Amino acid sequence: MKITVCIGSSCHLKGSRQVVEQLQELIAKYELGDKVELGATFCLGKCQQGVCVMVDEEFHSVSPDTVDTFFDEAVRAKV
Repeated sequence: MKITVCIGSSCHLKGSRQVVEQLQELIAKYELGDKVELGATFCLGKCQQGVCVMVDEEFHSVSPDTVDTFFDEAVRAKV
């Protein structure tokens, strides 16, 4: 599974750094480093929708406040 977080200027202002840090912690906490690849990109083209995150080919809008729920539903449930 590949998770790609937008770190472009709009998403950065909405908390993409915190989202990346929280995802790193969750991947380590649940020992998913061998199953989940975390990466970053500049602009996924949906700047109005918050911190843009792709899980494989599926788009998600995430904020620092919703990372835990997103991780449980979009990552842990599918690994």
